[in-house]
Amino acid sequence: GGVGGAVSTVVAEHPRLGRYILACDGAPELLFTQNDTNVERLFGAPNPTPYVKDGIAEAIVHGRAEAVNPARVGTKAAAHYRLAIEPGQTATIRLRLTSSAANGSGDPFADFDALFAQRQAEADEFYTALQPARLDEETARVQRQAFAGLLWSKQFYYYDVSQWLEGDPDQPAPPPERQRGRNREWTHFGAADIISMPDTWEYPWFAAWDLAFHCIPLALVDPDFAKEQLLLLGREWYQHPNGQPPAYEWAFGDVNPPVRAWAAWRVYKIEQKRRGEGDLLFLERMFHKLLLTFTWWVNRKDAEGHNVFQGGFLGLDNIGVFDRSAPLPTGGHLEQSDGTSWMGMFCLNMLTISLELAAHNPAYEDIATKFFEHFLYIAKALNSLGDTGIALWNDEDEFFYDVLHLGSGAAQPLKVRSMVGLIPLFAVTTIEPAQLDRLPQFKRRLEWFLEHRPDLAGLVSRWQEPGMGERRLLALLRGHRMKRVLRRMLDEQEFLSPHGVRALSRYHAEHPYVLHVEGTAHAVEYQPGESNSGLFGGNSNWRGPIWFPVNYLIVEALQQFHHYYGGDFRVECPTGSGTYLTLDEIADELSRRLIRIFLRDGEGRRPVFGGQETFQRDPHWRDYIPFHEYFHGDNGRGVGASHQTGWTALVVKLIDRSGDLIERPAPAESEPLPAGAGTPRPRPQVSGRGDPAPTAGGGVHP
Repeated sequence: GGVGGAVSTVVAEHPRLGRYILACDGAPELLFTQNDTNVERLFGAPNPTPYVKDGIAEAIVHGRAEAVNPARVGTKAAAHYRLAIEPGQTATIRLRLTSSAANGSGDPFADFDALFAQRQAEADEFYTALQPARLDEETARVQRQAFAGLLWSKQFYYYDVSQWLEGDPDQPAPPPERQRGRNREWTHFGAADIISMPDTWEYPWFAAWDLAFHCIPLALVDPDFAKEQLLLLGREWYQHPNGQPPAYEWAFGDVNPPVRAWAAWRVYKIEQKRRGEGDLLFLERMFHKLLLTFTWWVNRKDAEGHNVFQGGFLGLDNIGVFDRSAPLPTGGHLEQSDGTSWMGMFCLNMLTISLELAAHNPAYEDIATKFFEHFLYIAKALNSLGDTGIALWNDEDEFFYDVLHLGSGAAQPLKVRSMVGLIPLFAVTTIEPAQLDRLPQFKRRLEWFLEHRPDLAGLVSRWQEPGMGERRLLALLRGHRMKRVLRRMLDEQEFLSPHGVRALSRYHAEHPYVLHVEGTAHAVEYQPGESNSGLFGGNSNWRGPIWFPVNYLIVEALQQFHHYYGGDFRVECPTGSGTYLTLDEIADELSRRLIRIFLRDGEGRRPVFGGQETFQRDPHWRDYIPFHEYFHGDNGRGVGASHQTGWTALVVKLIDRSGDLIERPAPAESEPLPAGAGTPRPRPQVSGRGDPAPTAGGGVHP
């Protein structure tokens, strides 16, 4: 490293990557050390060099100049800027990394500002073409910042489980208990990839079902990267040889909702609409890996062989009475409404994909038939457990509950009104008549099966009755039960909040559910904000807040049902209001409520900021929007990780379809919106190639 004029430079050389130069404007002090562990501090052994990886921190924080190398060489370096910034002022640090001496002028910053301005203009041009022209400035700002946060959260992730268990070759051996620790059964796992993280600050590791949701907004801005991410989780150095995908770093063996098939189909359809054709090779590759995962679910998660699935954790953290990842304090097992419903959804996703593939390769007709029949068996299981005498559907409450099976053989429903009981809505798709006509073998098998198994055919919503456009419906919920579930979901005293659907009914604020086990009370009560439980670190809460991934799936499910039922099918929304809306209109209403979390209201306040007045009022902060992990069930305040643009970035897809439907109140006079906000912008339209031919699952808007 060296200092020349007003620039300090760090030169990095690598045998494979070559030579790079980091130029630092303003000639800051350069600090160098070795990127080697401080073994003296950790293990009490002598350091091979006085310059170790925490040397820079020692020099800056503790003033130990001897902790860095005065020869200005090493494998780790930092530019030390000392700045005094007055309140309300800004300071800019300019850095430039190049593989050569930059522009040849000798001054690496000669064209810096012009180049930076050019890149900003290119980004503006890109998003002008990408974002819907109908959006006003305020809504477009939310969408673009969500895109930015999503792209910013990419991170290089390196984790070799085998090496972790064995220890580094040049380091002391790890303690023996590591061989009995987490992920010991995942020795095949070896990651060294760029991955979309939930939050590179609080969650700097991938989570399988989070990543599936990330890929939906990613498909709008970078469909190739979205496809790569979904394929990555199925590769042989990620997915377990038995077919189980890795859940997340802390416990790869935990079970997340099986949403990768859904994500693969949605990414395929989004790209098909935007580029004029879908990537069939991607879809086929995903399908083959997902077959292994489906088989793993069927073989490992159906304890009684009744097509009722236990699942375990299933991503909803503390939503249940017990920690669903751990053995039950009662003994026995849980039959989970959401586990069975997720599998119903998985089954329909696989059916939809196989029908698309069968249109190009008849060999897939057989496997499409398999998923149709398997779905009917799951539908039967959700509605009746046969010999057990306890159904997941409770006729008295008209809602789905988990069922606790005790070691004694007794069983009882756990009457918690939670998102668990709404997830059966997600298992829905439609099949177009033209598809059936193009697949005669599949059609004949369906007709035979429905004729000879009327007990199963009767469990599926209106298969024998053509809906709008003669299309057919496959859904876990028949019309009556679907209406009953929606009645609770759309009740503002239960699930429906001003900002989306709560994960737990507000009913439990006054009526906590309590289960007594051997003298210990296990309670579930409505907690709209932060959790009062230590489960899963204590900073995650599914007992009342609003979570984007499940809300997004509710919106899509309503669109699918509408695709079949059409405009004559209306439901009261909100419950008790006397206002009846089509299911598509309800989907739009939920979308608007979710989007409004981030928009300034008539008083100039964003619900996401809650009572943080600096963020609400200060012009330096108020238009920089965080995308939290989840949101307060009553007021929409952001809760949990504040940078989790991952699945909360689903708001960009809601805006893509419904952002222009939001009625924007006029702002308060004391807090005017920025110029142009609230008015449509003149934005060029992107030429389209027309919508693709209708396919299964066509009710969801690509």
